[in-house]
Amino acid sequence: MMILRYTGASPYVRKVRIASSVLGLDDKIELSTVNLDDESDRLRGENPLGKVPALIAEDGAVYYDSRVILEYLDHVAGGGRILPRDTAARFAALRLQALCDGILDASLLLVYENRYRPGEMRVQSWIDRQAGKVARGLAALEASAPRLIGTPDVGQITLACMLGYRDLRFDEGWRTTHPRLHAWHDAFAAQVPAFAATKFTG
Repeated sequence: MMILRYTGASPYVRKVRIASSVLGLDDKIELSTVNLDDESDRLRGENPLGKVPALIAEDGAVYYDSRVILEYLDHVAGGGRILPRDTAARFAALRLQALCDGILDASLLLVYENRYRPGEMRVQSWIDRQAGKVARGLAALEASAPRLIGTPDVGQITLACMLGYRDLRFDEGWRTTHPRLHAWHDAFAAQVPAFAATKFTG
């Protein structure tokens, strides 16, 4: 049995949980919650970065971050499922994953800025830089939303989790300004039951 160290509000964890479901591996993975604020939590011994998700394989090896875990799970499931074997399709999926992970990274930095830094210490130019990454990324995705055909790939899974995280931590304004992404999000939710089953908590 593999063990997934997780928190309920992490979009990167959600990527892994959706991938696990899509690949039919849920019965092979035990969920184990993490307290990221507790320095004694054993996560720090499993992943020196102290970040989730971390996947402990049956042989004891620990895999992180979400991109590595998704590739590992695809391998466990036989390969070529969420990481296409075709070269062009594979790199398109990886590029989409990178873009959506980048939007998530910038979004998280904005969340942490408000959560942890006192107002008088915030630097507006730095905040604007992160917001600009998000805006440009969403615009690029709106201009070329991926097609949903068959099993979603790593890029599509990441896109769904990114849009879900924007709903969780920010307002839903992206839905009115990015109608193609809105339609894509709803189509993904309808096609992939794991999206609703892994709804953010916390």
